[in-house]
Amino acid sequence: MTSMLKLAARFALAFGLVSALVSAHAQNADAGAKKVSQCIGCHGIPGYQASFPEVHKVPMITGQNAKYIVASLTAYKKGDRKHPTMRGIATSMSEQDMADVAAYYERQGASASVKTVAAREPSADVAALLTKGACASCHGADLNKPIDPSYPKIAGQHADFLYVALKAYQTEGNPQVGRNNAVMSGIAKQFKPAELKALANHIGSMPGSLATVPQNKFR
Repeated sequence: MTSMLKLAARFALAFGLVSALVSAHAQNADAGAKKVSQCIGCHGIPGYQASFPEVHKVPMITGQNAKYIVASLTAYKKGDRKHPTMRGIATSMSEQDMADVAAYYERQGASASVKTVAAREPSADVAALLTKGACASCHGADLNKPIDPSYPKIAGQHADFLYVALKAYQTEGNPQVGRNNAVMSGIAKQFKPAELKALANHIGSMPGSLATVPQNKFR
């Protein structure tokens, strides 16, 4: 087994524990619809750009796996993901709030209008990078059907966000920026910035099932 596949196996074990935690809280998408006021100001505006840690589109979360959304919010709350705004929001949420909001966004994806793009084969260089990172071992062959719902769908996600997220796994010792995950850090640190950008650009160009659904921020 390659070192990256070993890391992926460890990733599966770690997120399996998160998955078990999530299932302990019954998810209520209807309740979640009433709890997204802090989310829609960014994630409910198509094309909305964040300016920290650099300018990039905020990620599409409609249609994302609910268990992954909970895992992400938990990581922000614990400080494993260092982003002041997201940590402040996550800290204000109970585990039940997270479960409900996550269920809402997963369900919303079933009726969302998703922009379809034609699949294209990666260049030989990008294909080699995808293999080196063992991306399909967790995110699925098409990077849109992860092997476990605790992992994210990444196909079609905004490329600039993917690039910033991947760089965050390389960052150490910064109180404002960074993602502490031994597996993803090990994967991301193999690559130079230009390689991460090439990966992000290709993954962002792939057909996916993520979307941004416009929502009234004054609801």
